[in-house]
Amino acid sequence: MKNQNRYLIYFLIILLAIVLVGAISFGAVSIYPIEMFAAVKHLLQGKQPANIYEGVFLQLRLPRVLLCAITGAILSVSGLLMQGLFRNPIIEPGLIGTSSGAAFGASVIFVLSAKFSPEIKNITGPFLLPIAAFIGALIATFSVYYLSKNAKIISSLSLLLIGIAINAICLSGIGFMSYIARDPQARSITFWNLGTFSGAEWDQVFITGSIATIIFFLSLKYAKLLNTLLLGEEEASYLGVDTFKLKRNILLLNTAMVAVATSFVGVISFLGLIVPHILRLIIGSDNKKLLPAAMLLGAILLTLADLCARLLFAPAELPIGIITSLVGAPIFILLLKKSNFLKIKGGYNA
Repeated sequence: MKNQNRYLIYFLIILLAIVLVGAISFGAVSIYPIEMFAAVKHLLQGKQPANIYEGVFLQLRLPRVLLCAITGAILSVSGLLMQGLFRNPIIEPGLIGTSSGAAFGASVIFVLSAKFSPEIKNITGPFLLPIAAFIGALIATFSVYYLSKNAKIISSLSLLLIGIAINAICLSGIGFMSYIARDPQARSITFWNLGTFSGAEWDQVFITGSIATIIFFLSLKYAKLLNTLLLGEEEASYLGVDTFKLKRNILLLNTAMVAVATSFVGVISFLGLIVPHILRLIIGSDNKKLLPAAMLLGAILLTLADLCARLLFAPAELPIGIITSLVGAPIFILLLKKSNFLKIKGGYNA
C-alpha cells in the first residue's frame, strides 16, 4: 500500500509537469518547448524576449498557468481540510461564507468604485478589487466563526448552519449590487462569480504561491490530528486533541487560502469538493497521504479546465467556473452513486 501511494504521487508529479507544458504550449499563440527554454535563458541572462513567442510565454502564458495550478492546489487542499473538519465528504471550501463574502466584496467594487476618492485608488492601484474581495471573505468567515462559538465550544453543526445563513446574506448583497448596477457592471459581477485567469500577473503568482506554500506545510502539521476526528470529537478529545483549537486553526488556514485565491481569480466551484472525494476512494482517509495528492491533482484538474476554457471557443474564452461546474457536478453524482455514500456508516458519518 505504501508503494502504491508513493507511485501515485510520482505519477501525479509527472502528469502535472506534462499538463503544465501542454497548457503553456496551446492557445491563441502556440509556444513550443524550445521557445520556452530560450525565453528562460534570455531572462536569466538579463535580456529582453527575442520575439513575440517568448514575450507571450513570460508575460502572459506562464503566470496564468502557474496561478491556475496554485489555485487548484489551494482549493483542493482547502476542501480536504474542511471535509476532515466536518467529517463529511460533501463539504466544499466556501461553505462557511469565504467565497460568497469575497464575491460580495468584489461586487461592491464593480458598482461603487467610481465614487471612491482618487487617494484610495492611488494607494491600492490594481489591487483594489482583490483587497475588497479579501476583506469580504474575511468578514464573512469570521462572522460565521464568532456566531458559532459558544464559550470554548465550536459546534460543527452550528458552523454549517450559520455558514449557510451567511452565504445567503452575501448572495442577497450580490443580488442587490447586480440590481443597482449598470449593464457593464452587472456583466463584470457575473463573470467574476464564474472565475477567470485572464488577468493573471506575476505579482498574483508570488503572493498566492507564497501564502499557499506556508499553509501547505502548516496543513501537514494538522493532518494527524484531523485523522483523530474520524473517530468523533468526543473520542478525539479523549486522545488528547484540543478540538476547539484544532477547529479554529483549520478555519484560519482555510480562510487564508480561499480568500487569497478567490480575491484574484473569482469564485471557482466544485474543485474543492470532488478532488478530495476522488482521492479518498483511491487511497483511503489518511489525511497525511491525501494532502500532497490533493495538492497535485487539484493543480492538474484546474489547469486542464483552464485549457479547455481557452480552447473550446477560441479566440473567445469561457469563464472557468462553467467548465468546473459542468464537468464536476456529473462526476460528483457518479462518485456518490458508486460509493453508496448514503449507505455508509461510521467514519465521516459518525
